[in-house]
Amino acid sequence: MSKFIQSNDIHEFLVHNRPLFEESLLNEAVNVRDKINEIHLIGNINLLDNAHNLVLLVVDQKEEEVNSFARKEGIVWAKYSMTLSFKLEWLRAIRKTLWEFLFHFDVLSGKTEKLSDDFYKETSHYNELIDSFINGFFISYSKYKDELIDRQQKLVNNLSAPIIPITPDVSILPLIGTIDTNRANVIEEKVLFEVGRLRIQTLIMDLSGIAEMDNEAIKLFLKLLDGVSMMGSKLVITGLRPEIVRNMIKLDVEFGTKATTKATLQKALQDYLPVDKSSKESNNHLFSR
Repeated sequence: MSKFIQSNDIHEFLVHNRPLFEESLLNEAVNVRDKINEIHLIGNINLLDNAHNLVLLVVDQKEEEVNSFARKEGIVWAKYSMTLSFKLEWLRAIRKTLWEFLFHFDVLSGKTEKLSDDFYKETSHYNELIDSFINGFFISYSKYKDELIDRQQKLVNNLSAPIIPITPDVSILPLIGTIDTNRANVIEEKVLFEVGRLRIQTLIMDLSGIAEMDNEAIKLFLKLLDGVSMMGSKLVITGLRPEIVRNMIKLDVEFGTKATTKATLQKALQDYLPVDKSSKESNNHLFSR
């Protein structure tokens, strides 16, 4: 390693010897050094600048700045889904390199025989701040990830039951895919909320895109029919597949007066939408494609 630039102040010592600090840090974090440019491109994060800023805040005992820095780092790291194992290795390397440079500083300053109390206080303060950074980083990272997952789940839930208003009184709920117990609960909550919010008089629920509905989902589906009826809305079900009908028959399920069934969505729209003759011909042409 090249010769150190001596200084009487640890902050200045780290500033003056930054190239040596970075060299030592990169040698310590062997798995991270090859990822520095990639991380910079992905999240615009300069790991070397950030490492140097962190150690300066630590030796200056700036606790608030350390915690603020940790929160910002956690958010950026989570936002771009960067690997946590690299961050852990990088922080370990920063801590080890800092202690190496504190030792060189003491040697050059003639302070190699520090009193144990002074040495203990110094090491405790520095370690506490680095640990505080690590803790703040992971709390911020986890919080951002949890909020992101929550937002994504809400989006998925909305897409699971996309109610489309057609007129002020009539709306369509086209469902596709598989309905399991979890999705059935989501659909029930969303439908009841939207029926009340939009004051839907007639809800056309198209099931032609449903490939499978398990037994528990069918039972929950019946509860949804009860709820919609209790709210004064008329429910029209279209596109029931034969395999789903067979499952309903096995479970002795009957809609009764809870819902009206139509073979197709086209038929339901013809019956429940007030259209003139020209519009009706247009709709027939649309559905015949």
